[in-house]
Amino acid sequence: MYTDASLHELRNQGDPLADETVAAMFERGEVRDFNTLMRFFSTAGNKLPDGLPESAVSFLEATGMPPKWVDWDVMERARLFFMDNAAHINTGLSFAAMPATYAVPRVAKLLASTHSMDYPSRRMANTGQFVTYLMQTNAFEEGSKFIPAAQKVRLLHAAVRHHLTTSGRWDVERDGVPICQEDMIGGQICFSILVLDAMHRLGIHMSDEGAEAYYYAWRVVGSMLGCDMEAAPNNLTEARAFADLYLTRNLGPSEDGVRLNNQLIRMYEDVVPGTLLDPIVPATVRFLVGPTIADWLQIPRSPWDTAAKAVPIVLGLMETVEDSGPLGEWALDKAGNLLTAFELASLTRGRVMQYAIPEELKGEYGVRSQASRNHRWVPPAPTPYVP
Repeated sequence: MYTDASLHELRNQGDPLADETVAAMFERGEVRDFNTLMRFFSTAGNKLPDGLPESAVSFLEATGMPPKWVDWDVMERARLFFMDNAAHINTGLSFAAMPATYAVPRVAKLLASTHSMDYPSRRMANTGQFVTYLMQTNAFEEGSKFIPAAQKVRLLHAAVRHHLTTSGRWDVERDGVPICQEDMIGGQICFSILVLDAMHRLGIHMSDEGAEAYYYAWRVVGSMLGCDMEAAPNNLTEARAFADLYLTRNLGPSEDGVRLNNQLIRMYEDVVPGTLLDPIVPATVRFLVGPTIADWLQIPRSPWDTAAKAVPIVLGLMETVEDSGPLGEWALDKAGNLLTAFELASLTRGRVMQYAIPEELKGEYGVRSQASRNHRWVPPAPTPYVP
């Protein structure tokens, strides 16, 4: 049972292994070597850059393998679930999970402190690219890009923690450790449960098994990103309890959240060709995050809000076509893959995104889901708030 006290304790904890590595490198003036690592080490099994500090080599060796407890059958179900729902998952990430994190004032403030909110396309592209790496068949093998990406994200988080706590730009006593365990686990929850919730709201049919496998994959990700797995939820039921408490404790309005979400929406509008359909972007976000969060983020109401509510009907018709036979399934799967590739290419301008230290830090120290039409995964009722 999660409580206010247990989550508050997580707010004061970072990632000791990554934090110690980054502190050792920065205190020795090895920032240039660190950024070389962040930019040029991108494939598992590749030779590390020459002259890399011993502390970095030790970290990479210690984190270069997936957790021993991984159930690879479940991971394969998660991969197939992603393949079947790639476009829907990316929609949930882009229009629900990402805006919801901006409605956590502490997270929005952290992004503002590192100027990350000035580059929403970079964060969105990094997230999309990271998920794409995760769901490839060789994600955990030599030659994959996922493991180095996870290692670099973990080091980047540690670099931000180090910078904010040593520069005096973060009130640890009031806000806890920046990118703390509460927010790390909370982020894992947002990118799993809130995506599943968004897909349900869109009318996408998912099996219980597929939804559980998708969460399991994010649990593996959480482990590789330095989450405390003794505190992290083991399954969807526990994750729901954590999510309800985390969001109840932390959601709220903030100027940083509003500014960040406005830039995110403008970015999405730039990706959509022309201007005619631009109003559907904020309407879709409002539909997926709900009126309370939408009002906190100052997402305007418009006549398009009604149109957004019709999206599940359109997607339902598309699922009917998909279920009609192999040709329909192939056509929609192909369309989904092309849409996903287009979204990522638009955000990255066709380039691979690099997990490097933000510029302002350098100077100071980078299943096929076989869901039955009559039985589908449904989110449970919210967990009662118990302080």
